[in-house]
Amino acid sequence: MGSENVSFALAENRRAWRQTVSQAYFALDVEPRDKERFRGSMHRWRLGNVELSRIHCDGLIYRRHDRHLLNETESSLLIAIPEDETINFVQGDRRSTCKPGGFLVERSDAPYEYWHTERNRQWVLKVPTAHVRARLGRAERLGGLAFDAGSGIASFFVSSLHMTINHLEVIDEAARGAAGTHLVELLCLAIMDDQRVLTSNLSSVRAAHLSRAETFIRDHLKDPDLSPGMVAEGCGISLRYLQRLFHESDQSIQGYIRERRLSRCNEELRSLQSSRTISDIAYDWGFTDQAQFSKYYRARFGRTASETRREAMTAPREH
Repeated sequence: MGSENVSFALAENRRAWRQTVSQAYFALDVEPRDKERFRGSMHRWRLGNVELSRIHCDGLIYRRHDRHLLNETESSLLIAIPEDETINFVQGDRRSTCKPGGFLVERSDAPYEYWHTERNRQWVLKVPTAHVRARLGRAERLGGLAFDAGSGIASFFVSSLHMTINHLEVIDEAARGAAGTHLVELLCLAIMDDQRVLTSNLSSVRAAHLSRAETFIRDHLKDPDLSPGMVAEGCGISLRYLQRLFHESDQSIQGYIRERRLSRCNEELRSLQSSRTISDIAYDWGFTDQAQFSKYYRARFGRTASETRREAMTAPREH
């Protein structure tokens, strides 16, 4: 079973390795520390809508430039988990290091530099940004965050990842898809558990209130009666104050709720593990009016829900 579900690449020069990582993740420039003697290998597995890879390569620098972003329509987050050497990362104003035993979040929708000086083994989880945004809201605040996985939910996430890795050869496609979804859920819980994720352009008190409101919305997203008033009451703040919090983060409460619901519907429509009807999926995520759901879905994703499901069913599978 394992040979059907894993791809392997071996590179012995800069050009071959650039092609390998660009195919696995997105367009990147690569600069090996030793340009004359470079070795790198990569194994890749698909876990439903999530991709897992294992890299073993010599010291190098990856660079993501503005020109790499021009023609891309979908963004991803890479979760890098080093095993041997510390990795270094710069994205925007954030400069981070991540030692073995932790993990680092990289955003594909902004330039960055990523490097390690010696030969290193790493696990990398590639997650569609939309999946994280559906659970956490804005993903822009995540780029460059390094997490210590020595304890708490972060430790549980990394342990679960390794448990999944140990069973990849003996579980079928449906189980791998379920494992991928489970890892995304744990990743988001680990991220939420970190105070740095609070919105930085608000005061600490306002940021805490906004984070509490986002958590309340996430926990009640399937409730068709979820409303701004219900969120305000659940968080113990006034509706006017809640509206101001979301206005300061450039969105409305109702728009935020609708975006989260649409993203979760889209995620399930793209999943080969789901056999539910489109109307059942929409209803389960709080859309009681099918016509309204169809209108919002097409406006958000530029296609109908039926087209999304058909595309997912007929897309060539990467192994």
